[in-house]
Amino acid sequence: MPSYRYIARNQLGAKIEGQTDAGTEAEAVAALTSAGLFPLEVKPLLQQAATGKVRRVSGQLLAGFYSQLADLLKSGVPLLRALKVLHDQTSNNNLKFVIDHIYRRVEAGETLAEAMGRYPAIFGEMGIQVVRAGGEGGFLEESLNHVAAFTEAQDDLKNRISGALAYPVILLVIMVLVVTAIMVFIVPSFADLFEDMRRRGDLPAATEILLLISGNMKYILTAAVPIVIVGGVWFRFWSSTESGSRSVDRFKLRIPVAGRVYEGFAVARFCRILGTLLRNGVPIVKSLEIAGAAVGNKILFDAINKASENISGGARLAEPLAKSGCFPRTVVEMISVAEESNTLDTVLVAISEGLERRNWRALDLAVRFIEPLMLVVLGAVILALVVSLMLPLFNMAG
Repeated sequence: MPSYRYIARNQLGAKIEGQTDAGTEAEAVAALTSAGLFPLEVKPLLQQAATGKVRRVSGQLLAGFYSQLADLLKSGVPLLRALKVLHDQTSNNNLKFVIDHIYRRVEAGETLAEAMGRYPAIFGEMGIQVVRAGGEGGFLEESLNHVAAFTEAQDDLKNRISGALAYPVILLVIMVLVVTAIMVFIVPSFADLFEDMRRRGDLPAATEILLLISGNMKYILTAAVPIVIVGGVWFRFWSSTESGSRSVDRFKLRIPVAGRVYEGFAVARFCRILGTLLRNGVPIVKSLEIAGAAVGNKILFDAINKASENISGGARLAEPLAKSGCFPRTVVEMISVAEESNTLDTVLVAISEGLERRNWRALDLAVRFIEPLMLVVLGAVILALVVSLMLPLFNMAG
């Protein structure tokens, strides 16, 4: 049975704080009243614990929750019973806790969307709004299936991007480790061998520089660690400011090749979310607000926010998106045609699928280019180190 923390006054007017167990919030109020208290505030302890201690749930788990709940409701199972079934069968403690709290809130009279709204970090504003529209419009099962498909697609996209970038990152780490190991353990062993040549001034400049760097590697590494830590802390603080975050987002869009891929995925995410929300009956202004916030880039968000303002004034969506210069011309043209034919929700989802396919081809091509490039760079660095060490030996042989 859930517990509730209360603030009440007794018959003498004194303020009393404490907690009580009850099935619902209404039962807790009734119990306090029957005890001669006048409740001022009654809050479930679960809600207080959920404010900062509930961790995120993976996309696959959330998609499974939405899909199974839709299937149960479609089969005629009442909502409370369906939530109870899902709570009992899930093995994830975090999700189990959240479902239990949703069950309690629905039992107390809240709608499913209102109960989910207490966990925006778990379900996201998009999922909550789609479920709310489905509940109000009488198509809750369909809206849950749409959210499940969207959540699964987004999770798959995130995993594919992480997987595509994993190999280049591993190569970069290996390259740094190999070069550091050569400079720390191998190069110093040549210092005594070249000591006589160094005193005579016959040591090649490349070898001299290499030995100088190698001899000071411990100082370089010792200084590098605090510099990296301080720099990371400063960058994190600066990027959290309004001007800093805008500068970072603007830089992301201007990176050669990668910037176009990043922008393409952001626009695809915007189109998919907006299309999903519109398909489920969420008003376009609210849909634009949610989709814009989900883009994750302030420059694109400004363009979307301006579009939302123009929509409120009676303008079309395509016009401000075209003026922003942040959306591909083909996307804007397709949105314009869709607005005229009143098929915006369907076209937006189709646009997102097309953009994702095109972005994946560009990302795969970029990764395939990066992998041999990094191998060539690694080989070139090692070759330069070897040549720098061999030059004095060639001079001695000559």
